[in-house]
Amino acid sequence: MTTIDLSALRRHIGTRISDEDVAAEAPLKAIIATFDREEKAPGKGEAIPEGWHIGYFLSTTPTALLAPDGSASGSGLLPKLPLPRRMYAGTRITFHAPVRVGDRLRRESELTNLLLREGSTGTLILATQSRRIFTPRGLAITEEYDIVFREGVKPGAKSGIPRREEAPAGLPWKRTIAPHPVNLFRFSALTGNPHRIHYDRPYTMEVEGYPGLVVHGPFTQICLVNFIRDHSPGRPIATFTMRARAPLFDTAPFDLVGRPTEVGAGCEAWAITPSGTIAMHASATLG
Repeated sequence: MTTIDLSALRRHIGTRISDEDVAAEAPLKAIIATFDREEKAPGKGEAIPEGWHIGYFLSTTPTALLAPDGSASGSGLLPKLPLPRRMYAGTRITFHAPVRVGDRLRRESELTNLLLREGSTGTLILATQSRRIFTPRGLAITEEYDIVFREGVKPGAKSGIPRREEAPAGLPWKRTIAPHPVNLFRFSALTGNPHRIHYDRPYTMEVEGYPGLVVHGPFTQICLVNFIRDHSPGRPIATFTMRARAPLFDTAPFDLVGRPTEVGAGCEAWAITPSGTIAMHASATLG
């Protein structure tokens, strides 16, 4: 059993870094291609769709510093953590003002929390990071996102899958997503994500015990953002919150379902596993 000195890890809370980028058009074209979107990429000076800033501020951790699973644990904001397996857990985003193509961007990031948890699949460390993205006009986006670190899998064992909840039925919005190794690879490339569970099938199945390539949490996040945009034309997304409940894999299509809220100021959407249980739950408020 791994001994975890949480107090030593929590001393890293408050670590901050700042970096810069430019809101180029090329990542937006890559998002359109990866998700088979039938829309034109915004041109210089035009606002980018909500959530598509994910194509900026890519990881630049040198390959020699990556963990065996390809992740950047122990670099950037995060200290070296004693649990080896990394999974996306959720996000909370506020869109204060548009990011426009051509903007020079500045991002301030901070490690804001580290918690130790016991889950249905064993011991977990939950790390929360916050980010603020600025354009020349001021604050544009604030976001928090959570990452879960899990225990390793014994050789030959299968990865534990979190307990799942039944998805709501009879919702008015529905779309089917068929994840494929090609678009998972393209998403890894456009976000600079070297985590092997998304493209290295032998490693994913033999070392981490998953049944197939893992669909990135942020991949599903963009699917849900686009799903909400498509069902709310002319209404910008003001806030977006998503919580991961269970992983998705490239072994079968999965569904998105959703509905507007009763007051009409927002909506809810879910990504559903092939067995009909909740993989992701998202909610949004609309402008």
